[in-house]
Amino acid sequence: MKIHEYQAKEILSKYGVTVPRGHVAETGEEAEQTARTLFEQGAKGVVVKAQIHAGGRGKGGGVKIAKSAEEAAKIARQMLGMTLVTHQTGPEGRTVRRLLIEETLPIDKELYLGILIDRSEAKPLFMASAAGGMEIEQVAAETPEKILKQYIDPGMGLEPFQARKIAFELGLKPAQLSSALEFLRSLYRVFAESDASLLEINPFVSLSDGRLFALDAKLNFDDNAMFRHPDLRALRDTSEEDALEVEASKYSLNYIKLEGNVGCMVNGAGLAMATMDIIKYAGGLPANFLDVGGGANAEQVTHAFEILLSDKNVKAVLINIFGGILRVDTLARGVVEAAHKTHIQLPIVLRLEGTNVEAGREILRQSGLNFIVAENMKDAAERVVAAARESELVARS
Repeated sequence: MKIHEYQAKEILSKYGVTVPRGHVAETGEEAEQTARTLFEQGAKGVVVKAQIHAGGRGKGGGVKIAKSAEEAAKIARQMLGMTLVTHQTGPEGRTVRRLLIEETLPIDKELYLGILIDRSEAKPLFMASAAGGMEIEQVAAETPEKILKQYIDPGMGLEPFQARKIAFELGLKPAQLSSALEFLRSLYRVFAESDASLLEINPFVSLSDGRLFALDAKLNFDDNAMFRHPDLRALRDTSEEDALEVEASKYSLNYIKLEGNVGCMVNGAGLAMATMDIIKYAGGLPANFLDVGGGANAEQVTHAFEILLSDKNVKAVLINIFGGILRVDTLARGVVEAAHKTHIQLPIVLRLEGTNVEAGREILRQSGLNFIVAENMKDAAERVVAAARESELVARS
């Protein structure tokens, strides 16, 4: 789960991490009032930052400096409602619905800090680099030696010697050491206690007076841990997510939109990956990743079918099920019910194996619907790709 920068900074500040003074605004008037307050508190300028779930905002025109409250209001009115396109949003962009109005700071040095889970090591990884303000992917590709990596033992947390090594690697001054160590420890506490999957401070800045600040902040959380954090779950902004992915999450379904024309319904992430691979091997492209899970019931399968068919790019559907906990007859009843309910006209190819497979096939045969039952995965992939091509040709004619 992703949250906005202003939300991440509110969390960080609760742990003692220093962040610029600022406030979120949803109108030009709110932006002007926040900016005016900041100027009255001694700010030399304010920065107006679009709040979307994507990086590269500055290059897309989503981060601008204002020298007065009136200028901040003017910029805010221009940004609110605009479609901001960055390298992470794709060409469709994201609509800007809120802004973060912050004080500008006298920056001396821009640095980078990040914490993530390294699954190959099964440990949190703390990364630091003196090349702050740049995309860390670019730094990793061009100058990987500039990135310091410290693996953290989950039972020990960030140890003092590791924090000191990071501080020295960043070239911080001796007078900044104490505050830097506290800053780093606080970051790790946020990461560990909130079940975060990613915490990124880019840039982490050293000011001309030696103070240290998180100038930007990104926090992602492990969806599977949100039952422990209802306060964090409430921060979810569904307007920033794909509408079908949001709908799928209501029914505990895993859905990810892709770019092809073959809809995929499977049970299990491994089978989903294999299904998408074999579709590509057969010359087609998957339109989505839809995993109904191991214990789905007929109602969930029906909802899955409706969500899958809501994607107008889908020209044929492949249902690839290995019945274990999810029995094949349960899946078949859900498919038949969904097909009747949605009046589907698209070709549906099924590859079914596992528990109650014969009962499932009998349900399909007696449905009166024109399902295509394949012999194996290869046969299913070839049939659904051919069916999708034929549907495309019919739609164009």
